[in-house]
Amino acid sequence: MIKKIIVSFCLLISLNALAQEGTSSPYSYYGIGDIKFKGTIENRSMGGLSVFPDSIHINLQNPAQLASLKLINLNLGGTYLNTSSKSEIQTEKARRTAIDYLAVGIPVGKLGIGFGLIPYSSVGYKIEKTDYTIDTSVTPNDTTESKYSKYNGIGGVNKVFLGFAYQLTKKVNIGVDVQYNFGKIKTTSLHYEGGVQLSTLEDNASDLHGVNFDLGLTYQTKLNKKLAFFSSLTLTPEATLLINNSRTISTYNTLNGDVPEKLDVAVEDTKAKLPAKIAFGSGFGEVKKWLIGGEITYLNTSVTSNRFNDIYGPTNANNTRYTASYKDAMRYTIGGYFIPNYNSYSSYLKKITYRAGLRYENTGLVLQGKSIDDAAVNVGLGLPLTGGFSNINIGLEVGKRGTKYYNLVEENYVNLSIGLSLSDRWFVKRKYD
Repeated sequence: MIKKIIVSFCLLISLNALAQEGTSSPYSYYGIGDIKFKGTIENRSMGGLSVFPDSIHINLQNPAQLASLKLINLNLGGTYLNTSSKSEIQTEKARRTAIDYLAVGIPVGKLGIGFGLIPYSSVGYKIEKTDYTIDTSVTPNDTTESKYSKYNGIGGVNKVFLGFAYQLTKKVNIGVDVQYNFGKIKTTSLHYEGGVQLSTLEDNASDLHGVNFDLGLTYQTKLNKKLAFFSSLTLTPEATLLINNSRTISTYNTLNGDVPEKLDVAVEDTKAKLPAKIAFGSGFGEVKKWLIGGEITYLNTSVTSNRFNDIYGPTNANNTRYTASYKDAMRYTIGGYFIPNYNSYSSYLKKITYRAGLRYENTGLVLQGKSIDDAAVNVGLGLPLTGGFSNINIGLEVGKRGTKYYNLVEENYVNLSIGLSLSDRWFVKRKYD
């Protein structure tokens, strides 16, 4: 009964993930938004490292790891985001709460099956810009508002996935997962000229959908009685999202908010590329004591483009449109975990899993000729629940993205993530009734 209540509760929460505003970044204006998913909280607390097999936690980054599961696992995670965005002249703060994933992993002998829901990217920005001119007709220092612009965006892309993995040998797993991507992105642009009662309001909507898949391979072997070596490879071929676009341009009364005239503008449906990805990692350690490893990920983000060409868009301090382009991205990760004594009966603190990691990446987005980089430090705890293999996972991420120079924005963020990992053994034949 308790299992049914928990599953129902998680499914209800997942419905909220489809419409959540999971970012406050102005960089989410570009492409399909801010890419949010970086693995489960267990992996994210190690900088996003995904090379280690885990018998009680589902791995959402490499489908081959599903074959390592020994227990059925229900995993749910969410994050509280606290971001400070600053330019050379202004600082703003924002807070968001978002569901990160809901996933289930099921072991069936040498086969592993996984399915779930992942909010993949998020759009959530609010940008306001006011230009003033000096009016010397009254006094030399009087200023009047000449232009006002406001940009809002909300939405994102979600993934429903189904994965399979098989244990070829005691050392090698292979896996594949299929993902259906869907979502909606809405943006508005309001432009006001000083002294003019009517302003221009542009509403854009994009419905996105498409399919892609991941391929995974893992290898593990014993180096001696205590130490083991692990390695993993993940390949994601390039995929296409189909985008149905619509646009409305209206006149907007700045005095009473009326919309006296509205015009539907024909815009073409477009396509967007999901970049190809290849990730390779390796590590070593004592499985139930400590592990350390690293991972390199390459993404072909140079194929990325905006949803469609906007009539209006954010401008910099010189009143010129931001020039956005993309280059291929690289992500570097190092991390690991330590368990003082997983089987301790005398000390709960010794049974806790202590995780830490570092992550650095160039995101592939280039603005004003400057690459937007992202770096973070991660720490986390795995708190075991009594009476089984379930646990609560807590992760803290402190990082910085972008720069406040060159008319850009620097984001300093502190993200607190909490996840619930429920592991149990189902489908066991009873010896006694």
